[in-house]
Amino acid sequence: MAEERRIATPGGVQETKQHGTPLFHFNIYPCTIPRDFPTVPLHWHRSMEIVYIKKGLGAVQYGLESRTAAAGDILIVPPGTLHALFEIPGSSMEYENIIFDVDFLGGGPTDVCDQEYLVPLMAGRLLGPVYLTSEDEAYADISACLQDAEALCNFRRRGYELGVKAAMMRLLYLLMLHYPQPPEVETPDTERLKKVVAIIEERYAEPLTVASVAQDCGYSSSHFMRWFKQMTGSSFGAYLIGRRLTFAAEALCESDGKILSIAQSVGYYNLSNFNRQFKARYRVTPREYRAASKPQSGGDGEK
Repeated sequence: MAEERRIATPGGVQETKQHGTPLFHFNIYPCTIPRDFPTVPLHWHRSMEIVYIKKGLGAVQYGLESRTAAAGDILIVPPGTLHALFEIPGSSMEYENIIFDVDFLGGGPTDVCDQEYLVPLMAGRLLGPVYLTSEDEAYADISACLQDAEALCNFRRRGYELGVKAAMMRLLYLLMLHYPQPPEVETPDTERLKKVVAIIEERYAEPLTVASVAQDCGYSSSHFMRWFKQMTGSSFGAYLIGRRLTFAAEALCESDGKILSIAQSVGYYNLSNFNRQFKARYRVTPREYRAASKPQSGGDGEK
């Protein structure tokens, strides 16, 4: 899989990832929540993302909107939109994560499609997020585009790249046809939320407190806690713990460092507490998680 990381920017948390290959920036990732990861935290990126629910139930957030996602539903996330996916306790959600760079569809500065549609799309001026269920008028046509792209990528016959581009161009046309409303202007709440998420991404290993982050937002601690819960569906403390554990899980997979060192690097100085919270989130201990991520190694990598 291509390299993935997230960077904190003045506008929020931006995921940077090379999707597909350098010459064909398109890929489809099959994922399951919570088997692969309990949540996909709030983030944004410059790529177009489509979440196609295949089985089960989960929860999604796009902008300030939250809803339950069921099999067959489709969430279309234009570049620059904050979005997240969550587990519903007692349920799992299998989905395809379809991500592509908009510029892989473009034809250059002399192409009317590039100037009139693709450039505004990348700048966040063309479309807002779209959530479709099987009852929507455009659902059959849009889901057919996704199924065509999936089949082309599965078989990869000569010329499949042309077919994928054609499917995504038709999908954009259908979105323009059925959902022509321009995206909503970012609200102060959205801008503030991006700022808070960026603070967490930059300083998750520090002893962050509600009071310190609330002060950065110009809120009292009590007001900030209510506002953050309303905006994300999670308490600030639970969100911070989730991010710390996510970074710890990545480090366990990508390095052979001591578990104590990894725990400290993400803000835990009590190893028992780290082990307990890690197991509560991932259902296995850090040692077991590392071993499962490296099935070909001679051991669990613990030092």
